[in-house]
Amino acid sequence: MVQRIDLNCDMGESFGAYTIGSDEKLLESVTSANIACGAHAGDPTVMDRTIRLAKEHNVSIGAHPGFPDIAGFGRRMIDFSPDEIYRMIVHQIGSLQAFCKVHGVQMQHVKPHGAMYNLAARNRDAADAVARAVYDINAELVLFGLAGSELLTAGRELGLTVASEVFADRTYQADGSLTPRGRVDAMINDVDFAVQQVERMLNEGVVRTVNGGSVDIEADTICIHGDGKHAVSFVEKLRAMLERAGIVVSSMGD
Repeated sequence: MVQRIDLNCDMGESFGAYTIGSDEKLLESVTSANIACGAHAGDPTVMDRTIRLAKEHNVSIGAHPGFPDIAGFGRRMIDFSPDEIYRMIVHQIGSLQAFCKVHGVQMQHVKPHGAMYNLAARNRDAADAVARAVYDINAELVLFGLAGSELLTAGRELGLTVASEVFADRTYQADGSLTPRGRVDAMINDVDFAVQQVERMLNEGVVRTVNGGSVDIEADTICIHGDGKHAVSFVEKLRAMLERAGIVVSSMGD
């Protein structure tokens, strides 16, 4: 059974006149914040505000870079070369890192977003591009990636510290990948079911797949999507379950 776990959330995804997610409320329960860097979502004002709020709540900060696709929220696959992906990651980490410096905080980790995350999970060239960008910016950063993915393998081979990420509110395929967002069964909207899924991951090291089977899974950090309908209740119930089980909830850097 896992004795210690990080609880992360994708946030800072509002932009301009549009508000997405309940960041301030979520920051009361999570230990790591993945902050959008202005490509798939976010803008300079939102990045600045989200870092300030994370600092106030003593939540570790990470960059959440994605494809430059605000209309599709970074969830549409775009055919970029590995070199282009490398430069996107460098640019976006650098943008968030500047605001970290302004607020006197250290960036802890990097977690790709959406289509970029899924591409790097299965495609080694994309994985190498993401991992190399993180390493070149700061080899002390922790690289978050889907448990069992090519991205984690690429990060380990470069010497990065990696974190195997699992999802409370997503369903899984037989190969350990996440069910594509376009499918009706991609998301888990039942809070109790989501908590049960996490309990099994941590207690048994497996996750049930949509076809009724199970696959082995390793968990260092659990993700809750900040834009989800039930994100706040998800994270509150999840954290309560973890604490009842005697599992220490803390960021990867603690």
